[in-house]
Amino acid sequence: MATTLLVQRADQRISVIRINQQVGSGEGFRPAVMQEALIADAGGEYVLWSEREQIARTVAAVTILPHTLLTRAMTTTASEKLAAGKARVGLALKPGQVPSDLKPGYRVQVIHAHHTRQARLLAPSALVDSVVEQRNGTTMVTVVVDSAAAPEIGAHAADGDIVIVELSGER
Repeated sequence: MATTLLVQRADQRISVIRINQQVGSGEGFRPAVMQEALIADAGGEYVLWSEREQIARTVAAVTILPHTLLTRAMTTTASEKLAAGKARVGLALKPGQVPSDLKPGYRVQVIHAHHTRQARLLAPSALVDSVVEQRNGTTMVTVVVDSAAAPEIGAHAADGDIVIVELSGER
């Protein structure tokens, strides 16, 4: 009986979203990371391929590995990601102040590195929200930090005294 049911449902395929590249927590779903996958409709909670434009306006709630079929629980809106007690801080960083392969969703430490060679940890585990490399070599990085630390981080960033360090295994 179960075999008969499977054979009957073999023709009932649905088109869903499969993620083809790692998407870090807090990172947006670019069209390039989504691909269409046909699966047997087993009543799962997978996001339909026809909803890909809506998904492109959301961010990952968790880190999603390649070849994963997307579910609603894996997505959230950017406003939900910025929870109470958190703030986004923009940083304009020069080469040497930021890892070269930094991507949204990575976890980093935000460090005040004063020219006197004294360093102080300002945020032990900030979430990278966006990374934009400028033509002049500056990298614009937005991080989500505790709102209590945001004013000090912003002030030091304005002075050019911020360095970020990627945390191992926190992608």
